[in-house]
Amino acid sequence: MPNELDSSRILAIVEEKGKSKEHLLSILLAIQNASGKNYVQEEWAKIVATELNLSFSMVYDVLTFYSMFSTKPRGRHVIEICKSTPCYISKSDVIAKIFEKHLGIKVGETTKDQQFTLLYTACVGACDVGPVAKIGEEIYGDLTEDKINSIIIKYQGE
Repeated sequence: MPNELDSSRILAIVEEKGKSKEHLLSILLAIQNASGKNYVQEEWAKIVATELNLSFSMVYDVLTFYSMFSTKPRGRHVIEICKSTPCYISKSDVIAKIFEKHLGIKVGETTKDQQFTLLYTACVGACDVGPVAKIGEEIYGDLTEDKINSIIIKYQGE
């Protein structure tokens, strides 16, 4: 994956997804996925705004409203630990500490090799299997230290 996108790649993504405001979310997700650092740079958002005939503030509002987007580089794999009440009662704080120990980072940080970013998130809708962590679109429940170790090993191999 490239580390930076040039304007021609941004324009190609806009053309591919469709040049209308209804496609804003899919355009921004495609840019974020293509970035190589799991984020959308401000400069890229300005290009999108111009191409979709939207204000930059509108595009930036979307980027900062939805937790799936980031305006700062993140790890290749973003681990989101649910901090909703059911997961908290199921010891999501203990799960966060286990992830921190295995990754050598704190919540809110990215590993030095840029492979993992560890974050908290709101409810992911899997309260029956809490505590829960989400990596990409995959949800992992009933987490234990052994499961966390296996999950990290799986993603390190990708």
